[in-house]
Amino acid sequence: MDAVADQAVDTFIQVTEVWVPDRDRLVLESGAYGDLGAFAEASRATSFAKGEGLPGKAWVEARPVVLKGFDGSYFKRTEAAAEAGLTAAVAVPVFAGPDLKAVLVVLCGDDEARTGAIEVWAAKDDLMMLDDGYYGAAKQFEWVSQHTHFPRGQGLPGGVWSSATPMLMRDLGSGYRFIRAESAGRAGLTTGLGLPVPVPSGQDYVLTLLSARGTPIARRFEIWDARPAKVGKSGGAELIDGICAREGRLWTGTEETPRRTQPWQGVVGQALGRGLPVVEQGSPSRTAGYDTMVALPIHDGAALSHIIAWYC
Repeated sequence: MDAVADQAVDTFIQVTEVWVPDRDRLVLESGAYGDLGAFAEASRATSFAKGEGLPGKAWVEARPVVLKGFDGSYFKRTEAAAEAGLTAAVAVPVFAGPDLKAVLVVLCGDDEARTGAIEVWAAKDDLMMLDDGYYGAAKQFEWVSQHTHFPRGQGLPGGVWSSATPMLMRDLGSGYRFIRAESAGRAGLTTGLGLPVPVPSGQDYVLTLLSARGTPIARRFEIWDARPAKVGKSGGAELIDGICAREGRLWTGTEETPRRTQPWQGVVGQALGRGLPVVEQGSPSRTAGYDTMVALPIHDGAALSHIIAWYC
């Protein structure tokens, strides 16, 4: 796959941030803000105590949190967000065992054109049930999701729950494995990424990112496996699956020479080496020609098991 990015399109996610603990507060580690410079400046001047604001709430509650409206809420940067046209956000804590490594926050705007879904599913009574989600203009799909439950192994949330590993699904509108295929097709949703969100309580959470062709969450997704059983004594991580808006393979080579990366090598390697999410913007040589790249680590206990990467 060459490194020439697709023609620019509006993405469902408009801002991505990484907040990391600094003693008793969360401070901004990195972020991708596009042309929302004023909101970026407001964010750089902000920090969060435990329980304060959206990142602090995800920290103190040790779970992913969806916030679908800022006015009158605990969101701290309401005025700056309103000026930037941002109306909803999802915070995803990254834990290694009991230790908080970071909180990844994604922010979206609400308009008639943006369609997609960011969902948080939680296991309850042997079913994976919708905890909360943000859907943009996909209101009918939101209603269907609120009334759909998944046994272990069924659909994207149930599949991730059963395997405890990230999964990609293609052709959501026609795929028999995607339980909500009919409503997904009507909403224009095409691809789905599901990943486990481990937390110290042991409660099972699954985060799903469902992308539409017109306003994709990302134009490329990758799953990297860092488990020793996969990569052996050499360590690092191996690219095991991916979806790209362009046709063709995500990498060149053969099954005998799979795509590998090592700690500190490129953006994925930075996430691998540090165990922290990494957001890279404005470095096409490091982001396969795209404007922005996000690398999100997933831990199994204290050990890192996978890296999820997406490109916008």
